[in-house]
Amino acid sequence: MSVPALTFSPDQAEAWDAISVALRQAGVDMDDDLLQPPQSDASSVLAVVGKAGSGKTMLLAALFHALKEAGVEIVSGDFESRKKRERRTLAILAPTNKAASVLRNRGVPATTIHRILYTPVYDPEYEKVAEWLAGQGERPTIDGLTDVQLDRAWASYQINTSIPAALASAGLRGSDFITGWKRREEPLDIGFVDESSMLDARQFADLQEIFPTLLLFGDPAQLPPVKSKGEEGGGMVFETLPAARTLTLSRIHRQDAGNPILDLAHALADPALGFHDFEQMVADAARRDDRVVMAERVEADLMARSPVLVWRNATRIRLIHAFRAAFGAPVDALLPGEPLICDGIELPLKHRKKRLDLEARGLIKGAQVIYLGPGNRAGFSRLHVIGAEDPQVSAASIVKIEQEGDAEPFIPYAARMGATFLHGAAVTIHKAQGSQWDTVQVFAPDIYVASQMGRVEAGQPLWKRLTYVAITRAERELRWVVRNRLGRPTSELGIDDLRPDSVPLELKAEDEG
Repeated sequence: MSVPALTFSPDQAEAWDAISVALRQAGVDMDDDLLQPPQSDASSVLAVVGKAGSGKTMLLAALFHALKEAGVEIVSGDFESRKKRERRTLAILAPTNKAASVLRNRGVPATTIHRILYTPVYDPEYEKVAEWLAGQGERPTIDGLTDVQLDRAWASYQINTSIPAALASAGLRGSDFITGWKRREEPLDIGFVDESSMLDARQFADLQEIFPTLLLFGDPAQLPPVKSKGEEGGGMVFETLPAARTLTLSRIHRQDAGNPILDLAHALADPALGFHDFEQMVADAARRDDRVVMAERVEADLMARSPVLVWRNATRIRLIHAFRAAFGAPVDALLPGEPLICDGIELPLKHRKKRLDLEARGLIKGAQVIYLGPGNRAGFSRLHVIGAEDPQVSAASIVKIEQEGDAEPFIPYAARMGATFLHGAAVTIHKAQGSQWDTVQVFAPDIYVASQMGRVEAGQPLWKRLTYVAITRAERELRWVVRNRLGRPTSELGIDDLRPDSVPLELKAEDEG
């Protein structure tokens, strides 16, 4: 069986063969570029699991290119034609915008799970433009759109393959061409899910309803999803699959020429390794390689775009207040450039459509956001959603600055209802899963406390699982912070680094008037 023109390890080649067989049974032959209708409606789920650097993303990207070459249509979640035709489709998903953007930066057109569960409803006139851009119709003539604007949209789509980005490049706002969102009514075809260790049982069930053929990519060494109230289990969904449906990658690929961060991550598998021994390994790596730093303090400048990773909420809150004080933030307002984390949507059930509007634009629980300034109406904030394809939005917001102890959070901005946010200068390691940053600061005193407690999860000491997740969030540099200190910022907080990709969209969470 042929494989793409790149070097596969034996375990990757075995996984490729097993996936090829499963896809051929589903009617997609990657060897002969042969597409047939699905042979069965039965659900087929496979999992590819492996630790950081084992080549999961490399395999996912190779499969994407092979399926695209075979003629499988890529579904992005930003537009689907109502024209019915025989086709085979692939959607590549991640649980969060940040995780999806990691794949997009590597040339894989990923979207979020939410953008597949809910589909946009286009204005009929602009749907003609979308169908033309997607190669499913003739170039249209639209009142209010000039040939220059259409040409600009076409050029944008050739680069980004994003309908909203293309229409935005023509000077349109999302509210001009998207009239609402609806729950997906019809199933899709093939689904790839990256960072599947973050999936909970409900999301997994939703995906199985939508995708007859589902391929999960996940890291068994990460932390399992946090259990919801009343929920049983809490493990990773791929752990429920039969052994024959799980393909394991073990060889290290990513920057395998002596990557010190990966070396440290895999050293944690040694059952005899204690916390102090590990910290000595970090110090030794720092002396040999500048990609690892034994830091005497947290750097406030980095916290603006790359949160400090902690275990305890009390540590998180203290660091957030220290960050705000270091930048001179007033107690009753936010400064442009302050990082936020979306904590969900506070809307009654009767406002379901408005909830979809907010979530579809990336304001889902756990989304990382940068505050740009107040909106045009009371309670609204202008925001930049990190990792979103159309990141600039204006939304009704409830921003909470948490206090230490049992004190109620301070709320500098609040609409009556809308998207809720916590401060994001520091986040828990659980919430950091699925994200990556160029430089990551890990607050080691918290890890030490976890090691002293002696807790075990899935047969592994908790401190090791926390450490593994935290240090593998670093793409280039790991800063292991050993003291409870904060370095003063070297420049003012700002937003100059956030280039607006489109006109901000106003997302209403309450009726006007």
